[in-house]
Amino acid sequence: MTKTGKGKQPDRIEVPDVERLETAVDVLRALDYRQGGALCRDAVHVVKTVSLLLHWGAVPAALRSRLLTVLADLHNLLGWTEFDVGRRIPARIRFERALGLAAEAGNDNLVANICYRLGRLALHHDDIKGGLSHLRRGQAAAHRSGSRRAQAILTVNEAWALAKAGDEGAALASLARAENQFEGADDWAAASPWEAFFGLTDMAAMRGTVLTELAHVVTPRHSDEAITRLRDATARYGAEMSRSLALTLIMLAQNHALQGDFDEAVRIGTEAVDLARGLGSARTKDRLAPLADLLRGHATDSGSRDLLDRIDRYRAEPIP
Repeated sequence: MTKTGKGKQPDRIEVPDVERLETAVDVLRALDYRQGGALCRDAVHVVKTVSLLLHWGAVPAALRSRLLTVLADLHNLLGWTEFDVGRRIPARIRFERALGLAAEAGNDNLVANICYRLGRLALHHDDIKGGLSHLRRGQAAAHRSGSRRAQAILTVNEAWALAKAGDEGAALASLARAENQFEGADDWAAASPWEAFFGLTDMAAMRGTVLTELAHVVTPRHSDEAITRLRDATARYGAEMSRSLALTLIMLAQNHALQGDFDEAVRIGTEAVDLARGLGSARTKDRLAPLADLLRGHATDSGSRDLLDRIDRYRAEPIP
């Protein structure tokens, strides 16, 4: 990168400059997956750097779309971290900014991913209609991009939204479509950084998630298969996906509690809380609410009371 004047402003942007920024975003994303959104605030510095490059630098036409994509991806990541620490409005602002930049870059694959995240934000706050709207907009972008991975991500999350709405038939139909889309995963092109997290483990976890929601909202009979799928996912998540592991363990404990197996619910729930306490995530706190409700209904059991107390204390703690 060459500079003008006294070295304060970039003059010409070159491929290595963009590659360094892409690497920085990848490092921040890995930190977010491993330790939660509260520990990913260094991304703000990278946002400022990219913004200055776009404003002051001479960006070759061939690199402008790529640099816009870096900035969109970074706003997308920052939106996810804001969501993870419980800041709904800042998260939405970041996602909307990311959406505009991704559209300007002509990157439909990234547009699809941002819509997925907007959908997840809405669903977390029980806005099912809004969530479905974002997810279906994302499906259209995923189709335009030709990314089968993006299509599967959007479709399986649509299944979750429909399960939250209590529409069992539509949820299971969407889940089947997502799994059909995912069948050829071995032949897919290399994943974009923002969607690379989604593999066989995540599909198993998402099937378990949809079934958990149906067990909670419609009928407990879905818990048996949910347990099988979630157990499979927990066995495969590594330390690099600690937040996903914590969320999956929470759902696994919830299903055991739905079945009346409170010994197992307490064992797994305790593991989930211990793991979650090391993360900077408000989502793990929120997602413990259904398990806590089930434990309150079983307050005569000392193990359940102890775990409920641990959950209540953890949820009252500030995010690190």
